[in-house]
Amino acid sequence: MCRLQSLLRLLILLVAVAGFAPAVAQQEVPVPQLTARVTDTSGTLDQGQKEALEAKLKALEENKGAQVFVLMVPTVQPDTVESYARRVFDQWKVGRANVDDGILFLIAKDDRRMRLEVGYGLEGAVPDALASRIINDYVAPHFKTNDYAGGVNAGVTALVSLIENEALPAPEKRAAAGSDEFDEGLFGALGPMLMFGFFLIAFFPPIISAVAAGVMLFAITGSIILAGLAAIAALVISGIARKVVPRGAVRGARRNGTILGGGLGGLGGGFGAGRGGRGGGGFGGGGFGGG
Repeated sequence: MCRLQSLLRLLILLVAVAGFAPAVAQQEVPVPQLTARVTDTSGTLDQGQKEALEAKLKALEENKGAQVFVLMVPTVQPDTVESYARRVFDQWKVGRANVDDGILFLIAKDDRRMRLEVGYGLEGAVPDALASRIINDYVAPHFKTNDYAGGVNAGVTALVSLIENEALPAPEKRAAAGSDEFDEGLFGALGPMLMFGFFLIAFFPPIISAVAAGVMLFAITGSIILAGLAAIAALVISGIARKVVPRGAVRGARRNGTILGGGLGGLGGGFGAGRGGRGGGGFGGGGFGGG
């Protein structure tokens, strides 16, 4: 009798393990790498449709600073759409740091589920009630007729309209900031060389000055045209300088070694500045799961 009970318990245990094994073997869906504002791993949207959505979301980010990312996947199982959206939102760092003005528009096509994961900074613009309306009234009708591109576009258009009316911190002028850094670095590099070039032009024969100026500018800019213009300018300026500066002063400077001895002292600086990194961030707030 005891042996029969032991066998029965073993059988029950084996059945339980067999039922649990598929769930263990089924791994969670990985989060795709963020390479664009619109990511479709299901292959539903064509390139033109993705580019149109991308342009709309890029314009929003440039104008308002807020980030909206679209992700369409075949399935999120064994995750729920809520937990997978949270995972993607955190890993992608949707929204600006300390502003948290990001939204993830997630569509699980084969699961027939979707979700808007909204950052805290946009919960005023897109509260749960409006998120529900966007999903059910704007997106779902298109999806029911297999018009996925139309549904995603309708949802994105509604989100953009709401965000554009929200008061948000001004977006960073990345291009302008980069230009300032470039100008500062370029001036730091060119300043000492321009000083050296002045002495070169003033105290050396025109042909040597022209060649040296052209070579230096080509090394800095990589432009043959600018190098040629620099050579011509050096030729003209050197000719004028030789008429203005007394020849005796030139010979004396060469003989005493003051031309190159003092003129190169400033070349040691100007190259140390580097660019700092820009951190991302974002912690999602409310959202609405729809189907």
